[in-house]
Amino acid sequence: MQLEVVELRRYFGNVKAVDNVSFTFGTHQIIGLVGPNGAGKTTMMRIIATLDEPTAGDVRIDGVSVVQYPEQGRRLIGFVPDSLPSHRDITVHEYLDFFARACGLRGQLRKRVVEGIEEFTNLTNLREKSIHALSKGMKQRVSVARALLHDPPVLVLDEPAAGLDPRARIELRELLRTLCDRGKAILVSSHILSELEQMITGVVILERGKLVRAGHLQEVLRGSLTQRIVRIRLLDNLDGAVEKVMCLPHVEAVTRADQTLRVKIQGGDAECASLLAELIRLGLGVVEFHVESAALEQVFLAVTKGEVA
Repeated sequence: MQLEVVELRRYFGNVKAVDNVSFTFGTHQIIGLVGPNGAGKTTMMRIIATLDEPTAGDVRIDGVSVVQYPEQGRRLIGFVPDSLPSHRDITVHEYLDFFARACGLRGQLRKRVVEGIEEFTNLTNLREKSIHALSKGMKQRVSVARALLHDPPVLVLDEPAAGLDPRARIELRELLRTLCDRGKAILVSSHILSELEQMITGVVILERGKLVRAGHLQEVLRGSLTQRIVRIRLLDNLDGAVEKVMCLPHVEAVTRADQTLRVKIQGGDAECASLLAELIRLGLGVVEFHVESAALEQVFLAVTKGEVA
């Protein structure tokens, strides 16, 4: 199963909420959609979920346009909005049963599906509880459960972790990982980048409606920063090594902590490899050479300016 966003545009008068964005993701992938407020994330997700129409462009699932054939798209997509309406007069089970009927499930099949989804999302003990009385985290579980009733291959989640306590965020993260392992293609937006990084396989970064970066997570992390931090542990003679390392090409700063040097270099993987070769050429006894991984937050700050459309 593959979802393609193809040259997507959505204009509101002179405001270009989504401006010529293209990317692809598929089965067994969790893609993080990130960007400053007003970057166009929710607008794009609503178009993908067939809740809005684009000004131009297309969204295709295995080649089928969900813009031209929204009814087909809705059978293939489960959408989790940023908040669940606060229904006062309906229980969790009644809510899920209603949407199971809306999905066309009947009789014993509907009963098995609803009960199975309640068990999978840990809602069995809450099935007779009013939705209005649930915590934010439990409401998000109900929202995810509703989106799974028709077993869609694609899930789209708009800020599902917003307002959740730490335990609820961890539980949601584990739930999404399980769904990914079961073959779902998942697109999830979040402003909590440190937690998002722990579960996604790829990332799409938007700003002012435009695509800034997209690709596999590690490729984006490696390719978006112009500096690297390298931790080097040497066998001995660190005092002399500091001066020698400072004179090497691309090295901007060197700090010492016990038996380790922390070296900031200008460049990427090629410059890191060159630094290691120079250390060996100088005869320094390199015991450890570790390039610190870039964090998604670092990349986000480096490639965006916080502008809105």
